[in-house]
Amino acid sequence: MQFGGQRTDSNLEPIGEPDNVYIKITPDVLPDPGAALVTGITPQKTLSDGLSEADFTAYFQDKIFKPSTIFVGYNNIRFDDEFVRHLLYRNFYDAYEWQWQDGCSRWDLLDVARMTRALRPEGIKWPFNSEGKPSNQLGLLSSINTLDHQNAHDALSDVQATIALARLIRTKQPKLFNYLLEMRDKKQIAELVKTSQPFIYTSGKYSSDFEKTTAVIAVVDHPTRAGAIVYDLRYDPTPFSRLSASQLAAAWYRRDPEEGIILPVKSLQYNRCPAVAPLSVMDKSSQTRLKIDLKIIKDNAIKLAKLKDFPARLLEAQKMLDKKQKQLFADERDIDNQLYDNFISGPDKQVMRLVRTSRPDGLSDLKDKFKDTRLKAMLPLYKARNYPTYLTQPERQDWEEYCFNKLASGEAKSRLSSYFEYIDQLQKQPRLGKEQKYLFEELQLYGESILPTPV
Repeated sequence: MQFGGQRTDSNLEPIGEPDNVYIKITPDVLPDPGAALVTGITPQKTLSDGLSEADFTAYFQDKIFKPSTIFVGYNNIRFDDEFVRHLLYRNFYDAYEWQWQDGCSRWDLLDVARMTRALRPEGIKWPFNSEGKPSNQLGLLSSINTLDHQNAHDALSDVQATIALARLIRTKQPKLFNYLLEMRDKKQIAELVKTSQPFIYTSGKYSSDFEKTTAVIAVVDHPTRAGAIVYDLRYDPTPFSRLSASQLAAAWYRRDPEEGIILPVKSLQYNRCPAVAPLSVMDKSSQTRLKIDLKIIKDNAIKLAKLKDFPARLLEAQKMLDKKQKQLFADERDIDNQLYDNFISGPDKQVMRLVRTSRPDGLSDLKDKFKDTRLKAMLPLYKARNYPTYLTQPERQDWEEYCFNKLASGEAKSRLSSYFEYIDQLQKQPRLGKEQKYLFEELQLYGESILPTPV
């Protein structure tokens, strides 16, 4: 993993030197060969040039997590931030404080770019992909607007391109840029969503044919998250008036319209900086470009309001889908991925601080001090990943057994088998260059080097 960042002032001018850090891969983890092909980062490079996870999280807390920081990226809320949260969690730091404590907050420029393209595109060149569809890919936006982006998918290069794009949007459309910057606050978002009035919502879930933007209305509060379930008012709600909860769930889950009707609802979470705006921002050109007829929008809102039991059926459908999702992923969840099961208690947070400050040879003594079973199970993994030379012989045997079960169990269906098969498939691509061949050799060698022995 590579972490890149650049602190700026409110005018998007750099403050200090950028951060560009590699993090060592651990022997219980296999890199994704496809991702390595994109980034060019080999596991060997992280091992030779990188910090351990424990050292990087300490660096993050000391150098990156400063008061009043706004953490901004390009699709960071759905992607990068998840990696940061889980990284902090498995290294015994609070997974959330960096997002809100001491005046900190976060924002995401991807939906800002999407909404700018949809509502106020003037002054910026907007690219299309190879299929002629509108695309907001950072590399394409950088290229068509001649922004500096010399090495796409390098973390620091992506950071510099994101800053350049932010400057461009702020220069060409300052009113919308500043509005969305202020609207990163979840309380302000909730105030807009809960007005019971239609509003504009830009999301990657919506079609690129309409610039990822539509008019929606909140139907009901989300049952388990701070947010709401919203309905896309482009569509007449009448067909859903008599559907049962199970039928609504099926229509919600469905993606192919040829298989049946699709329910035009989605979850909106207040703490994910959704790009929302009042319906009044829709000028005539926006209505034409997005194919939004305000009369139809308002008529559908009236029809929806008449479906009195629709919110209750929708909530029941949500419960059914949540249960289905839990069943799908139940067998794939290991201890590292149980962050969202529960919040960590105050007494356990005190022990977490001891973990971070203790000598490696004293870590094992802290295991029984935890009440949270997740933290008890993670402590041996933390020690093995970050301080392998301090493992006792029984601890080393446990670690080797863990790695074997995780990577090699299942023989032909194991993660290692899939890893080598994936490399083999990629190597069969025509016209591979020297760098790509070298990358595949390194990935193959790395997989062979961590082959766990049966225990």
